[in-house]
Amino acid sequence: MDLFEYQGKELFAAAGIDVLRSRLARTEAEAVRATEEFGYPVAVKAQVLTGGRGKAGGVRLVSRPEELPEAVAPILRMTIKDKPVRAVLVEEGATVLRELYVAITLDRHAKSPVLIFSRRGGVDIEQVAADDPGALLRLPLSAASAECREHCDSIAAAAALGDATLEAALVRTVERLWTLYRERDLSLVEVNPLAVVDAPVRIVALDAKVVVDDNALYRQPELAARRPDEDERERAAREAGVTYLTLDGTVGVLGNGAGLVMSTLDMIGAAGGAAADFCDVGGGARAQRIAAALDIIASDRRVRSLLVNIFGGITRCDEVAAGILAWREHTSVDLPLVVRLDGNNAADGLAMLERAGCAGLTVTQSAREAVDAAVTAAAGKKGDPA
Repeated sequence: MDLFEYQGKELFAAAGIDVLRSRLARTEAEAVRATEEFGYPVAVKAQVLTGGRGKAGGVRLVSRPEELPEAVAPILRMTIKDKPVRAVLVEEGATVLRELYVAITLDRHAKSPVLIFSRRGGVDIEQVAADDPGALLRLPLSAASAECREHCDSIAAAAALGDATLEAALVRTVERLWTLYRERDLSLVEVNPLAVVDAPVRIVALDAKVVVDDNALYRQPELAARRPDEDERERAAREAGVTYLTLDGTVGVLGNGAGLVMSTLDMIGAAGGAAADFCDVGGGARAQRIAAALDIIASDRRVRSLLVNIFGGITRCDEVAAGILAWREHTSVDLPLVVRLDGNNAADGLAMLERAGCAGLTVTQSAREAVDAAVTAAAGKKGDPA
């Protein structure tokens, strides 16, 4: 369950992590009242459960009262990656001296949480890893231990803040993020940027991306009661028992397992394409879940081709094929569909697809071939993404 920035910052504040004063506003009048409390300058930030809001114009700095309507009204009319903006966070201004990056998430390959830190905050962490690998630390954590002081000391050294008080504040912030991650059953807590600000000089979380593990919500009734409004695709994904994420591109992706899905996304990027969204159907998915996942992905108007990449272990490839055929039988969506099946009952599944002879269906032997075919199909599909 993703939380809005304002909800994440409420958790931060309760955990003793320093944040700037802010107020949620759903109207221009509410935004005006916030500025009367904080004064100028302020940041006006779209509250939407997707990335890229800054690039879309969903974050604006306001220095004078006459600029506020010109910032608030357009943002409240925005739709970012198919998600309408229904509120903004009005946050007091601050002079930023340094921007850092810190996150704690689950490393599925290592089967443990991992603490990620970079001295280069404020930019995409993937870009940092590509441009300056030495600026990125990945430090494994033990889910059974509340202790992370050794890692925090490594982070303080890497940050090179040159001030003992700031280094102590950085260590304290990371320790509290780890406590929050463990106590609130989070699967991700990300702060980008974690900033050094002026007047007074201190460490402040300027953003908050928080994801709660859905499987643990029964232990977090307070958070479960605050589930953000979902769009239709997110609701359908949750009800179908699949993990769904909206991205920026034109290739819709269905896979089983986070590792396979993430490697598929990397291959799509390397092939010159970009994923529009993906569904991870998990292990043991039956035909009904596969068909439901394809419905969800295809309902995104930006999708120009569909890629199904399955390596069957617990998941049976003949069940996947049955789901694909059931979906093709009832859907009116006309999209190129590329399928790669390998592993458990792959031969049976491939035979089912071959016998069906569906128009617009391409079956490949390898994941690389599937990715290339899906990217080519998306590039050749007429129409612009919504």
